[in-house]
Amino acid sequence: MTAHSIGELIDRRLTRRAALGLLGGAGLAAGLPAGGARALQDGVSSLAFTQLDHAIEPDHAVAPGYRAEVLIRWGDAMFPDAPVFDPWNQSAEAQARQFGTQNDFIAYFGEERRSDRGLLCVNNEFTFMTYQFPDFEPFGADEAALAHSARAAMEAVGVSIVHVARGADGRWRVEPGPATRRISATTPMRLSGPAAGDERMRTSASPDGLEARGTYGNCAGGQTPWNTYLTCEEGFFLFFSGEPDPAHRETIAYQGYDLPRPNAFPWWRHAEARFDLATEPREPNHFGWVVEIDPFDAEARPVKRTALGRFAHEAASVTLAPDGRVVVYSGDDRPFEHLYRFVSARAFDPANPESGRDILDEGTLSVARFGADGRLTWLPLVFGEGPLREGNGFASQADVLIETRRAAKLVGATPMDRPEDVEVRESDGSVWLMLTGNSLRATPDAANPRANNRYGHVLRMDPPRNGAGRPDPAADVFLWDVFIRCGDPAEDSHNALYHPALSQSGWMTNPDNAAFDPAGRLWIATDHGMDIGHCNGLWATDTHGPGARYLKHFYRCPAGAELCGPCFTPDGQTLFVAVQHPGISGEATITEPLSRWPDFREDMVPRSAVVAVTKADGGPIGS
Repeated sequence: MTAHSIGELIDRRLTRRAALGLLGGAGLAAGLPAGGARALQDGVSSLAFTQLDHAIEPDHAVAPGYRAEVLIRWGDAMFPDAPVFDPWNQSAEAQARQFGTQNDFIAYFGEERRSDRGLLCVNNEFTFMTYQFPDFEPFGADEAALAHSARAAMEAVGVSIVHVARGADGRWRVEPGPATRRISATTPMRLSGPAAGDERMRTSASPDGLEARGTYGNCAGGQTPWNTYLTCEEGFFLFFSGEPDPAHRETIAYQGYDLPRPNAFPWWRHAEARFDLATEPREPNHFGWVVEIDPFDAEARPVKRTALGRFAHEAASVTLAPDGRVVVYSGDDRPFEHLYRFVSARAFDPANPESGRDILDEGTLSVARFGADGRLTWLPLVFGEGPLREGNGFASQADVLIETRRAAKLVGATPMDRPEDVEVRESDGSVWLMLTGNSLRATPDAANPRANNRYGHVLRMDPPRNGAGRPDPAADVFLWDVFIRCGDPAEDSHNALYHPALSQSGWMTNPDNAAFDPAGRLWIATDHGMDIGHCNGLWATDTHGPGARYLKHFYRCPAGAELCGPCFTPDGQTLFVAVQHPGISGEATITEPLSRWPDFREDMVPRSAVVAVTKADGGPIGS
């Protein structure tokens, strides 16, 4: 099938579904939020804000009538004994008491379901040494200096948990509290599920394969109905180096995980030998998992849930099937990788939160195959079924999970254009997948409809409904459509797909993270290079009705930054976002950045930070 005929098939299906009201589950105007009257009045969007222009500026910006205020930055004190942040004098001891770097996914846990007081869990994704240390000498420093910097870097990643509260003035502040915690690349953790204890998980430090040390590469994540935090290990392969034994079993398995990666960041092995592949060839098998954390108990040991598979996890979005089983969606953020779904073996009882304990250890992991007819089929990854047998190198379910990518390819999963965040619109059960892009794609297919897909796209997936009319996310077959093809609609070569009335400020590229507000509108954060001609930021759209695919530009990052982790409080009156690597893009460096946001001091480097956005006169975001 040619690229043109695939595009025609998709466009026909979109038109047919819209005409039948299927995009909204009812009619074209169904599901509009409270601002629907405004949408009908202007014929386009329910989002009432005046959008921003595309621009490149050193400072961030938000739509008129809103406040965007820095809540906490890399290096800010989390504990009373934390030293003042000094980028030229960093240490592991100091960083363990300070807010981590390169913040990404955010989750808000309200105290007693409140929207003005709670815990904020924030991923601290990565630390490229030249992003963190202004005076770092990667090739000229001695062993002791490299080890010192590496130890500080290992304490800067992972997860930061802080107490936050909104004052009478409407502004958010970080407060001291018993749940305040830093989780890093050195924090002791437990391995659970089918791969725990397997021979391939046994290392010098974990001879029984039941313990692991640390988490990093923490990109997106999720929240569970039993009030735990899920953080996803994505770029774990970047920090291993060394020459592995060619005869070792894991050396062959490394190929599916970019190990050892050329031009990676080999300095952690100077601090800990476990990051040297020649010394600890099984250590990489401790990473690439979803980690479950109890945010309310600072003493609780994080748990790596191996039943959810091992890959570059971008998200762990949780919903419940009608029978109570837990469903978790996750993308594998690399070109030509896949979309996954986990369905628990037993049901969760909302009246008994303890029923969620260890529920993620037993269930079925599946991978998506997208058909050109608009059907999505979930293919189970179960040892002994289909090609997942000893003849293909699998001796157990542990092998299937440790080498999830290889298993997915053997069963016939669809290679995707960097599947990143996956979000569920709870009001109708629809599932939304952000595909950041894939310039390596030569041949399009139905779910990835452009070759050289530089700009990315968004897919919508719909589970069938059961006899009671409820969406069933545990079903074997879904329907799917392309919702947006990103790019500049003024450029014919981009083949973009938006609302026909889209403004010049409404187009975007490279969707990464996303969130739904309480009204069910989709908010999309972007991650593109500065060569696009404007900064990254946050765009919002109705998902159905007259404003579907009519994107509006709400928040603009400072130059060089990407935007991550949009997160709403339950009342919709606060939006938290994470600004990552401000000032650094292309040739710009931490000492000669595009911007010194958020401090704008010559003696301070640019710092990633969490921003709290509120409406100046109160009310829900977007109203």
